[in-house]
Amino acid sequence: MLNKLESLLAKTNIELTLEQKQQLVAYVDMLNKWNKAYNLTSVRDPQQMLVRHIMDSIVVNPYLHGTRFIDVGTGPGLPGVPLAIVRPESHFTLLDSLGKRVRFLRQVQHELGLTNIEPVQSRVEEFIPEPLFDGVISRAFASLQDMLSWCSHLPQPLEGRFYALKGVLPKDELTQLPTEIVLDTVIPLQISGLDEQRHLVILKSN
Repeated sequence: MLNKLESLLAKTNIELTLEQKQQLVAYVDMLNKWNKAYNLTSVRDPQQMLVRHIMDSIVVNPYLHGTRFIDVGTGPGLPGVPLAIVRPESHFTLLDSLGKRVRFLRQVQHELGLTNIEPVQSRVEEFIPEPLFDGVISRAFASLQDMLSWCSHLPQPLEGRFYALKGVLPKDELTQLPTEIVLDTVIPLQISGLDEQRHLVILKSN
């Protein structure tokens, strides 16, 4: 698994320490083990998890600004856990409403010794942030409109950003943004080992 991860990283400009690579592999091992009982992800093959969960998450790291982030609807910790591993100077709140996912995340926190993540069980609209976040990250929301309506209370008013990890660029959704939100930038992403479209949509307050 470590060799597979290193071969994927070799095709990118992402440089990680041995400890970070080992933590990423250990996370995939845990995800694979817990998945059998908890059904945390539809991806069953650990080799595919390295591509579809690890590489797919950490590729956005260079585009994040700030040090306090919240991953809403994090599920089993995606993209928050991989990002926390490669970005140890930042703090990630991992928010999910399902108890089994949060239990898994607490075990990840314990076994990997991640001091910069905080798993929280809550519905996003009921979560009270203190203080506000530099970035709101989402990989699983149905639409940008849902993300913005449910998460509008989470980012800092001026400097805060919404980071939506998308597949095919949702052009229709981008034409229907609320007036108080503007498109900052769209970044096409290349995922090592994955022949599918990926985009990072960054939004900010007007």
